[in-house]
Amino acid sequence: MTEVERAFVDTNLFLRYLTNDVPEQADAVEVLLGRAEAGGVRLLTNRLVMAEIVWTLESFYKKTKAEVRDAVLAILNTPGLDVEAHDQVLQAAIWYAEKNVDFIDACIAAQLFDDGPDDIYTFNRKHFGRFPHLRVREP
Repeated sequence: MTEVERAFVDTNLFLRYLTNDVPEQADAVEVLLGRAEAGGVRLLTNRLVMAEIVWTLESFYKKTKAEVRDAVLAILNTPGLDVEAHDQVLQAAIWYAEKNVDFIDACIAAQLFDDGPDDIYTFNRKHFGRFPHLRVREP
């Protein structure tokens, strides 16, 4: 049995595909995603890439939290793509939009929800206080 090629996907490929701001590159990404869906390649990415996508869509492309959340959900549901900590990134995307917090804070809260601990030392009570599973503490 032939082993399927595995490859990491960086932020810029997702951004080209989501925004279509460079149509030739967006088309090339679509072909790659089609190969992944057909089982010709197994694609991988991680939560750092997801965070960079969120940051870029917010800051450069001026997308709303709902639009950014939907983009993250689309990536998470891409056949043939494995996203590190998939379920935590999914929860973070939902909380990011619902609780109006930074995506990174939502990622931290999602990881702590799954893995603990329940206590977090931070001066950012405004955002972390929106997560009932966390006890916000200051040093």
